[in-house]
Amino acid sequence: MAQNLKSGDVVTIIAGDNKGKSGKIVKMDRKNHKAMIEGIGIRERHMRATQFNPKGGKKDIHVGIDLSNLKKEGK
Repeated sequence: MAQNLKSGDVVTIIAGDNKGKSGKIVKMDRKNHKAMIEGIGIRERHMRATQFNPKGGKKDIHVGIDLSNLKKEGK
């Protein structure tokens, strides 16, 4: 598992499609062992039309990257 990571830390991705990229942690999901990284892992979610959002549409969401694929910068 990764080191003691927290929101605001700068990390480098060491495995996966985004290998070699780095960014700041925006949010941590400790229960699922994932971190949301600024500018990386953003996907488009299609939203169904509802009473409050009659047109529906698209929304950008963060997809978490597993903590085992991250390395803290400077170490």
